[in-house]
Amino acid sequence: MSGTGDIPDGEDLEALRDEIDELKKIPEEELISPLPADLAREEPTPAPTDAIGSEEWTPPGDD
Repeated sequence: MSGTGDIPDGEDLEALRDEIDELKKIPEEELISPLPADLAREEPTPAPTDAIGSEEWTPPGDD
């Protein structure tokens, strides 16, 4: 049995269900704002920094 656009049969729906299942595996953030795989691999790891206000602004000897 071959389904039509108006009356789909199980075979037509099975392909759609498979596609929907594959899309459900992708995180929502990736669907909204995809990051190319090459760019994700090259993204640097952030380095820790000093806390705001912890810098010493007066030069040594100006106590």
